[in-house]
Amino acid sequence: MASASYTEDWNCSICVTFFTDPVVLLCGHSFCRECINLSLSSQRQCPQCRADVPETGKCLPTNHSLKSLVEKEVDKLRREHEHVKEVDEWLCHEHEERLKLFCVTDQQLVCIICRDGEKHQGHKFTPVKEAAAPLREKLEAYMQGIADDVNATARLANTQREEIAKTKDKAQQLTTQISTQFKEMHQFLWKREDEIKNDLKLKEENALEEMSDTLNTMETALTESRVLEENVPCVLEITDSERFIKSWTENKGEGTLEHLFRPRANELKVVNDSLTLGPYESHLQFFMWKEMLQVVQPRAELLSLRSGIQNITVSNDGRNLMYSPIIIKEPRCGNKPVQNTSSYYSNVHYPVVNVSCREDTSVRVASAFSSNDFTSGQHYWELEVGERDYWKVGLENYYLSYNQNNYVTSDHTQLTLTGRPQKIGIYLDCLSKKLSFYDAENMTHIYTMSTSVPAKAYFEYKFSQGADHNPLRVCWF
Repeated sequence: MASASYTEDWNCSICVTFFTDPVVLLCGHSFCRECINLSLSSQRQCPQCRADVPETGKCLPTNHSLKSLVEKEVDKLRREHEHVKEVDEWLCHEHEERLKLFCVTDQQLVCIICRDGEKHQGHKFTPVKEAAAPLREKLEAYMQGIADDVNATARLANTQREEIAKTKDKAQQLTTQISTQFKEMHQFLWKREDEIKNDLKLKEENALEEMSDTLNTMETALTESRVLEENVPCVLEITDSERFIKSWTENKGEGTLEHLFRPRANELKVVNDSLTLGPYESHLQFFMWKEMLQVVQPRAELLSLRSGIQNITVSNDGRNLMYSPIIIKEPRCGNKPVQNTSSYYSNVHYPVVNVSCREDTSVRVASAFSSNDFTSGQHYWELEVGERDYWKVGLENYYLSYNQNNYVTSDHTQLTLTGRPQKIGIYLDCLSKKLSFYDAENMTHIYTMSTSVPAKAYFEYKFSQGADHNPLRVCWF
């Protein structure tokens, strides 16, 4: 190693560092070109011996010999520094012992003293060279999973982009449809049009926000996976086991291997287009008519009922569901009824004294279906439920029921309503498979549920003994 005085020979006396592009003056002294030019700008003398420097000194010759020697010395010192640094990297910063072991539990290099310390008590250790092979195999196995996850996430992101485009197109279509229908109304209805448009805009923004958030999550996961896809091969390219395990422990952060390479595609789900305005998509004018009865013509379903249950009859127009008790006549002789002659008592006869009658009250629930099926399109109908203590309306397996002040849906949702509706409006969208219930008096939304098609309208209510003078009624307009 060069002595201190020897090393100083490679230093410029002005900047006191290694020469950079050294030049020589006529007096024989050498300086950095930039240093001496700056010094000569103030006085034309050598900084060391004060010898005059002529004007021609502006084009000073390079001291090639000194430059070569300095470059060699700098290169030598750099190699020595890198060697010392490399040796330090394999020393434990806490105990200054060589890192010879790999802690499998903590996934980090340790020394012999670290192994016996409290921090790593009960952990599993292997020599560094033995730890590299299984870790390399595990990384290689994860590479295929990363590639598959990247492809799956990319497909999900593309699908999400398509859904966003579809939502924007549908929002524009619905906006145009609303504008067209509102043009048929008088000036008063422009206010309602703006209100409904704003509602649509809010739903569009909410839908797009949710989809965009999902897309951002997908793109973030995709970016993270692609970073891993690029970084892991760089680690796998290191053939030296010790440098391989060293590179792995430096780049993995705090996470375990399973955490870093956790597939994301199975956790992600595309948010589908759920933009809808409910009945305002297909029955806009009719719903406006419900708010302003003299404005537009309604287009409600003219449902006809049918029932195959004994004692249950339907009015001639198919609108009313009624219970009619059946009168049963029972001939009697004294206290013994007449025996069935088809039995083994066929030879026993009792004289008929009188005939008693009673009502058959075995049927306690009246129910009926619509005559027609709903297979496509949008449909709306209303029912007068009045003050009945029990009723069930909707579709056969999808309904809203009322039983002594309790409103319950077929999916077991308890509802709390303001007031007691006398008419229930039912809206069925076969395309989106949604069934909605409304208080038909003021068109207040009650509940919306998913359903299935094809389907029939369904009606059910309980009755008391005797003739029913308060039938369930389908409203026609």
